[in-house]
Amino acid sequence: MESEALLSVRDLRIAFDGAEAVRGLSFDVRPREALAIVGESGAGKSLTARALLGMLPRGAATSGTIRPDLSAHRGRRISLVPQDALSALSPVHPVGDQLAAAVRSVAGVSRAEARARAVAALDRVGIPDAARKARAYPHEYSGGMRQRAVIAMATINEPEIVVADEPTTALDEERRDQVLRVLAERREAVGAALVLVTHDMDAVRNHADRVLVMYAGRLTELGPVERVLGRPRAPYTAGLLASLPQHASAGRRLPALRGTPPAPGAVPQGCAFARRCPLAVDTCHRTEPEPRQADGRLVACHRWEELPHPATQLFLQERQPA
Repeated sequence: MESEALLSVRDLRIAFDGAEAVRGLSFDVRPREALAIVGESGAGKSLTARALLGMLPRGAATSGTIRPDLSAHRGRRISLVPQDALSALSPVHPVGDQLAAAVRSVAGVSRAEARARAVAALDRVGIPDAARKARAYPHEYSGGMRQRAVIAMATINEPEIVVADEPTTALDEERRDQVLRVLAERREAVGAALVLVTHDMDAVRNHADRVLVMYAGRLTELGPVERVLGRPRAPYTAGLLASLPQHASAGRRLPALRGTPPAPGAVPQGCAFARRCPLAVDTCHRTEPEPRQADGRLVACHRWEELPHPATQLFLQERQPA
């Protein structure tokens, strides 16, 4: 029996000057799970994550529902691990002071107690000599240590949901895995769910439970990681997987999806991916597919049953020279 949803998003729409960047998105976040949100740049991933936190840019028009509304409880019930840890930390205050301030913003504790919690939080995320490093400034931390520090800040008040927006973009593979392990450890320790926005399919495969694939502001595929990545049913998901570097051959260009996603406000009639899809037929260009239950996941595709296996070969073969 599935756990009751910790957070439910229904028909979320986000628009700027009348152009919709997120178009009718619905999904749930379950207790203790790691939900990854993936897709090309401009798919609406980060906007969706920011909507959960009530942190959308000025000028955004929204509709739909997010239940419960946790935007008034940032730092306590829901928190953010940002992409750029350096800009997320104040350059003029020691890291420990910033963590202590996060504690005192939601808990009526003394400065000494808040300081002790800050040092303990840095120690838990693997900052060496945490008491001393708590007195250091962000520029005195390495990139990996800064990212651990913002994870410590995001989890110090034991939130129900941690939103991580591309938290490993600037890190090498070793540091990326370290940071994701720290996030997993803290998630288990405080009982939080994780919403992970990422381009990194290896991170999804190794550190997420379910994956939401977005294209042009809509849900394309949503389900358990092993099903969606192991046997994709949406051609767009297959195209993303075919574009991974491990599919490159010696002497050939790195694989890539042909074409580009439509801009908000310029989404064509029918399926937004149809112009790039090798399986598209007339129906795909006329009618936008709605998400439906299919093969143990949600998929928005008219031709999901006809997708060959392994689906990535559909795109790899299409790119071979004649």
